[in-house]
Amino acid sequence: MILGKKTTDKTLFDAASIYLTYESMKTVNRPESDESWEFFDGSKQIAWKTGTSFGFRDAWAIGTTKDYVVGVWVGNADGEGRPGLVGVQTAAPILFDVFDVLPNSEWFAKPFDEMQQVSICKWSGYRASPNCDVIEEQYIQQNGLKTKPCPFHVLIHLDKNETYQVNSSCEDISNIKHKSWFVLPPLMAHYYKTKNPFYKPLPKFRSDCFGDASVSIDFIYPKTNNTIFLPKDFDGETNQLILKIAHSKPESTVFWYVDETFMGSTKAIHELAIQPKVGKHIITVVDELGNEAKRWIEISK
Repeated sequence: MILGKKTTDKTLFDAASIYLTYESMKTVNRPESDESWEFFDGSKQIAWKTGTSFGFRDAWAIGTTKDYVVGVWVGNADGEGRPGLVGVQTAAPILFDVFDVLPNSEWFAKPFDEMQQVSICKWSGYRASPNCDVIEEQYIQQNGLKTKPCPFHVLIHLDKNETYQVNSSCEDISNIKHKSWFVLPPLMAHYYKTKNPFYKPLPKFRSDCFGDASVSIDFIYPKTNNTIFLPKDFDGETNQLILKIAHSKPESTVFWYVDETFMGSTKAIHELAIQPKVGKHIITVVDELGNEAKRWIEISK
């Protein structure tokens, strides 16, 4: 607003979005000296963020409370980089030392008038769908109501022992159990399982069933079609390129090709090291059922 005049400029950042962003930034893991801050009464609530420039030339940290904003930069005046010059390790401890000597501040009031209470899927963070089994009530910004509901919980049909997926082609309808299941695409599942060991993939279809046993393959690396530079090691030898894929059925055998030349096969852990020549190449992976994925890459000098 211009003093004395009304404007119709669109609001870029509403109070609810800013508040929720600050709430997320407040829960970031703090440096070791402050890592258990939430267990102590009177600990300051600080929304904060760090950064590190390419080549370790700059390390910075910025934090804010309701009353104060503190910014810290660490580096050499001539811009020379130093190993270990990382924001969270060098600038963040100074940031919290500064906040320790500043007066306490109350945290921001939640802007209820710009928020709406909705049901949220605990596992995906999306608005809950009818298939979500664990739901939490949370306040979100009004624009959040436009987001789609959880796409990862699906209703599947299991045998009475809940071991296999079945359908009416192989099991009496009275014996079929219906259950909600959290299903991620293979690439998401690959990373999600590293932090959530109890993630369970979809059960297989029983062998006597006619079902939609859909299979998905996605590249972990190279993720996109791009140009890749392979550095040399201390012996002057060019490093290998490590190819990785995620398969919705990891137990499948996957066959690897570079420019239609067979390079090898993998099972369970789908990684393959190759030594491609400089130039353009097509990487193709094909599983035992004929499902395939491709990547176009260029190896630079």
